[in-house]
Amino acid sequence: MHDRTHTSKRLIGETPPEFRGAGRDLRIDVCRGIALWWIFLDHVPNNIGSWLTPRNYGFCDAAEIFMFISGVTCALAYGRARQREGWSGMIGRSLRLGWDIYAAFLLLTLACTVLVYLAGNDRLADESNTRILLDHPGATLAHAAILQYRPVNTDVLPTFVIFHVLFAPLLWLLLRAPNVTLGVSLLLYALVHIFGWSVPAWPSGAWFFNPLAWQLLIVLGAWCVIGGERVWPWVTSRTTLTLAVVYLVFGLVLTLSCSGKPLVPQNLTNLLFPLDKSNLSPFRLLHFLAIATVVLWFIPRDWRGLATPVMRCARCCGENSLPIYCLGVLLALASHRTLLDISDRPAMQIVLSLAGILAMIVVAMLLNRISVRRGHYPGWTQSTEKIGSVFSSWQVADGARREALGP
Repeated sequence: MHDRTHTSKRLIGETPPEFRGAGRDLRIDVCRGIALWWIFLDHVPNNIGSWLTPRNYGFCDAAEIFMFISGVTCALAYGRARQREGWSGMIGRSLRLGWDIYAAFLLLTLACTVLVYLAGNDRLADESNTRILLDHPGATLAHAAILQYRPVNTDVLPTFVIFHVLFAPLLWLLLRAPNVTLGVSLLLYALVHIFGWSVPAWPSGAWFFNPLAWQLLIVLGAWCVIGGERVWPWVTSRTTLTLAVVYLVFGLVLTLSCSGKPLVPQNLTNLLFPLDKSNLSPFRLLHFLAIATVVLWFIPRDWRGLATPVMRCARCCGENSLPIYCLGVLLALASHRTLLDISDRPAMQIVLSLAGILAMIVVAMLLNRISVRRGHYPGWTQSTEKIGSVFSSWQVADGARREALGP
């Protein structure tokens, strides 16, 4: 039986135990890698491969998974950097990574434009939102430099630039008042939906991933690492699991009804759909939380499936999320061109989907091999016994609780 004396309240500003581990929970990179595959499949228009992704079976999609995991990994990485290097070192790291994402966004914008120009397809230029860059390169590049212009499927990168640059003050607040910080985040999220706040884009409209709303998932992920152990008994209760499953079934029925199979009254689907992805609709948020609850219940940290070849490939992609995401955007654009110019039959869609995922895996493995040769070992080569993620401690605590309660 576990000694409960170590669960006393942490002092204000004290480093959480999750930051002291040297490794990381393998489930983090596996989930992020699978999310990258799903994002690629969803980015190819009218792709039969997208039926393997969660967006066709519920309210949310891979974007929510990717955002939440980013909050978790930022809290772990930057928290440990603060422990080793102090606040100045941690801030330097966050600014450097923010710059890396910013540079990747600009290079990806240019790469997408070059690809569309070489394709010579007017429809592809219109649907990828690159025609304005081809027609007015000076003004468009200037607005891209200040994150107001984005080609299709690159929208998430400017949002991540903002989050990484501002993560240092967020971490400072979370270490001192985690629940208050989460409450302020929830309040901002609510105000966005009440007053319709958004960030303007160019030449018209607003950011597709409204950072004022999507910040909630980043904060929630970081909060789970720093102060989320208090809610673990609630998350692992059978009541919560039951509610999560019921909500997932509810989402499945409504989504299938919206896609053409009339399983519920049409008035109900018209009331809920289309869900607001730009501002992270509450239905999408609840659906993601339901998925996360089920995953935490049935996939333990030491699950043997994490060692299978498919999961190792997903983990490899998750460890190199920024370059693999950028590659996925270019592969989706190339696949779109192929479907427009050559064939859009299901067989071609399947081939392009498999080829794209295989290319992502191969590039990720090459990046890991290059890192190993340079002496920078990927996270999955570290000892799993040193993993300090909060989810591992949650799983241990839940195992003790279940043993005490019995079957």
